[in-house]
Amino acid sequence: MPNVSLFSIEGNEIGQIDLNKDVFDVEVNAHVMHLSLKRQLANARKGCACTKTRGDVRGGGKKPWRQKGTGRARHGSRRSPIWKGGGVIFGPKPRDYSFPLSKNVRRLAIKSALTTKLKEGKCRIVDSISFEQPKTRLVVEFLNKHNLKSRTLIVVAQRDEILEKAVRNLKDAKLILSSNLNIHDILTYDNLVLTKQAVEAIEGVFV
Repeated sequence: MPNVSLFSIEGNEIGQIDLNKDVFDVEVNAHVMHLSLKRQLANARKGCACTKTRGDVRGGGKKPWRQKGTGRARHGSRRSPIWKGGGVIFGPKPRDYSFPLSKNVRRLAIKSALTTKLKEGKCRIVDSISFEQPKTRLVVEFLNKHNLKSRTLIVVAQRDEILEKAVRNLKDAKLILSSNLNIHDILTYDNLVLTKQAVEAIEGVFV
C-alpha cells in the first residue's frame, strides 16, 4: 500500500496518507490508456460535417441541351458533380465516431494513469483547498507554495463555487470534481493535485 506525504494548503508536510494499492499502485497498461483516450476524443467529435450530393442540390431539373447534334458532350443535369455548383461525390455525411469500451477497461486506464503520476512524483495530496475570496492570485500563490510550475489539474470531492471562480481564469490550471475524473485530463496536465476527500471518493468508486 503506497504511503505518501500529506500537505497543507500552505505547502507544509503535515503527515502521511496510505493510498489503496488497487487504485494507485496497479500494473500500468499503456495500451488500455491509449484506447480509453482515443475513445474519449472520438466521443467528443460532433460528426456533423455534411455535403450535398447531386440529389440534394437545388435545381438541375431540365436537361442542359439536347442529347445529339450539338457537338458537345451529353449532359442530363446542371447539378452533376462535374459541373460548377453541382453535388459532391462521396462527401462527408453526419456520422457517429464513438465506439464502446467496457467500464472495467476505462477504470483500468484511469488507475494506470493515477499510478503513473504517483510514480513520477507528479501527484500531490493536499488536506483541503478552500479560499475565503474568489481571487485568482490566491490560486497562483497556492501553486507556487507547492512548487507546481507547469500545467496542473486540481481534483476536489465537492463543488466549491469560490474555488471554481478562482481557478477558471488560469490557462495552466483546471478544477474538476472527483466524479468527473477522466483519462484525458489526467494525461493532458503535468501535475495532479488531489484533496484528501477526493482520494477517499476515488477509492470508494474504483475499489
